[in-house]
Amino acid sequence: MKVGVLGGGGYTGMEVLGLLARHPRIRVAFASSRSLAGTPSPVPGLPYTPPSLEACGEVDAIFLCLPHGVAAHWVTDLREAFGDATPRLIDLTADHRPGSGNEQDAVYGMAELASHRMPEARLVANPGCYPTGVILSLLPLAEAGMIDPTRPLSIHASSGVTGAGRTPRQDLLFAEVADNYRAYGWGNRHRHLKEMRALLPGLPLIFQPHLLPLPRGILETLTVPVHPGTTAGGIRECWRGRYPENSSAVRVLPEGLPELRQVLRTDLLILGAEEVEGIDPPVVTVGAALDNLGKGAAGQAVQNMNAMMGWELNEGIRWQH
Repeated sequence: MKVGVLGGGGYTGMEVLGLLARHPRIRVAFASSRSLAGTPSPVPGLPYTPPSLEACGEVDAIFLCLPHGVAAHWVTDLREAFGDATPRLIDLTADHRPGSGNEQDAVYGMAELASHRMPEARLVANPGCYPTGVILSLLPLAEAGMIDPTRPLSIHASSGVTGAGRTPRQDLLFAEVADNYRAYGWGNRHRHLKEMRALLPGLPLIFQPHLLPLPRGILETLTVPVHPGTTAGGIRECWRGRYPENSSAVRVLPEGLPELRQVLRTDLLILGAEEVEGIDPPVVTVGAALDNLGKGAAGQAVQNMNAMMGWELNEGIRWQH
């Protein structure tokens, strides 16, 4: 299948291109970047080219790795230009996610939860990196009635600096990030909360992100209020029932909480749960680890493409570091 990537010069676009170059069913027809046009892309023998509406009409699917707010305009232009022949679109921006105002135009692409809806989809909204770990860990528990929605649920999340994109910013300079660790987006106002709340209605989420002095990776530690009788072991069993290892990129630890080094440069999400002593009413600590450029972006986008085409969900993704 012929695919193209719009916005292939950013961190996410480069990661998508690297995965597609190894995918057994894919030929990358173009990789666009205004700033890198004429230079080599991550696909051997394929240089970057300026974005072109004409080139988009010659492929079967397009990954939109553009800045937030730009992808929606491209979707409109592509539909006007090609109508029913518009290539299938996977949008890695926030433009069509829940809470964006455009969510009705797209299928939300949480691969493990919505793959059955993908074959008919023409536009898939790829989830955000933070919401991926939060939603995939909490939604099965909420649906199983394990979470007590009358008490706040605290999410302490930390991400590497590639999560902020490749555009130069003073607060992301090496001298600002190295030997440092800081909170940002405080006050429960981070933009990803809209997405989380849309998928987890009724849960009082407190979300506090932090910036890690690392290039990539996300570690989320959640303090989950649970009903009496709910145990860490029961939570792990709930996840295993929802995410069978042979059909999912989610892995459940037999004990303990995940670490970043287990997921870096993979397309896996690793979950763990542990008891908390001395607290009544009870809470359980849940841990989620993923690579923000892997399962948090490119890996999930490739899974979504696989689901749209009716291929095996995990074809072409990375299982180990």
